[in-house]
Amino acid sequence: MTRAAPYAALSPDVVLAAVEASGLWSDGRLLTLNSYENRVFQVGLEDGGFIVAKFYRPGRWTDDAIVEEHAFARELAEAEIPVVAPRVFEGHTLLRHEGFRYAIYPRRGGRAPSLESTDQLEWLGRLLGRMHAVGAREPFHHRAVLDRAAMIDGPARAALASHLVPVHLAGAYRDAVTRLDDAVANRLEAVGPVRRIRLHGDCHPGNVLWTDAGPHFVDLDDARMGPAVQDLWMLAADEAMLDALLEGYGQFRDIDPAERALVPALRAMRQVQYGGWIAERWHDPAFPAAFPFAGEPRWWEQHIADLNDAAEAL
Repeated sequence: MTRAAPYAALSPDVVLAAVEASGLWSDGRLLTLNSYENRVFQVGLEDGGFIVAKFYRPGRWTDDAIVEEHAFARELAEAEIPVVAPRVFEGHTLLRHEGFRYAIYPRRGGRAPSLESTDQLEWLGRLLGRMHAVGAREPFHHRAVLDRAAMIDGPARAALASHLVPVHLAGAYRDAVTRLDDAVANRLEAVGPVRRIRLHGDCHPGNVLWTDAGPHFVDLDDARMGPAVQDLWMLAADEAMLDALLEGYGQFRDIDPAERALVPALRAMRQVQYGGWIAERWHDPAFPAAFPFAGEPRWWEQHIADLNDAAEAL
């Protein structure tokens, strides 16, 4: 494995061998699932059915951070919150094979939620209220915190170091990030201290699957400490949708009303983080193929304009 091609050695044979090293027997069926940060595969089993094997990006998380994510998922599942949690093998959820760290999950299907439905939004709000009630029991000790350093400073440094930002736009990008960072800092100061709890962390619609029995959450890979509203705003395209989510949420947990004023700042922080994430991963061959627009100066011109607009709005 190299930084330039972190998954070059992750062949189908290695994936199947890793699954069988856990004690499960594959029937050879293998399907690559959509994932950029990690590599995720659906694997058929000899005794019927499927599992999902997730191989972690080398160097991204420490072992302790991954194990803490797994423990949180299992804690949620034990509280009967519909979250897909990793399976345990001889007391361990984090496994190793041929230099890769991986985990095995049950396969859970589903369809995208209908976020235009008030009923579905309230349902998701109730589940997030229950999730956060568990998340508030104790803090993470090894995982990231949602703050300006993680969401603005680090990603901006990665973007500038990647050489994706055109030389003639580097100054404008720095100025836009600085302006937005100042605006975010002012908004956070105006709102005042809010409680940080354990979050899903990346609760966008793609990480919610709906079945006839209702929704379940997948992929806690970005679980971190942060304000509760972070897991709500990503599911809400407008204020009415956020109202519906909060209506359900409030049936299981109270949320500080001041957190609502954090949403524009959180959205702006994610804009910076998105560009930096692509830039930091550009060495991975999957990223230029998936995000070719990031190699074009015009995208960075629009990104800079968007950051300035977000700063102005704040």
